[in-house]
Amino acid sequence: MQWLSGKRRIEVPCTVEIEQTAESLHAHVTLDGGLLIAPGDEVTVHDAPTSVPYGDRIVVRRTATVVRAGAIERLWTRIAGHFELTELYEVSFSERTRL
Repeated sequence: MQWLSGKRRIEVPCTVEIEQTAESLHAHVTLDGGLLIAPGDEVTVHDAPTSVPYGDRIVVRRTATVVRAGAIERLWTRIAGHFELTELYEVSFSERTRL
């Protein structure tokens, strides 16, 4: 019954890459072991750096905790995500002659 509503915690090593240069501004986390994240799952990276000076790129090894969502939470996340995505579709194609 844990798969339905319970949460399962998994500790996994990960790689954190942060870059702030003229070419790129990004932060990526890669979980070891090919662990896939699904809707509703939560990932917390422990002791991760939050910024780098401009012009720098860092790559560090850390530990992450993955909390798996249960079946009900996963379904709810998919439904809520669908409705939030449709808000992006609301655009106007009216002609604007004056600002």
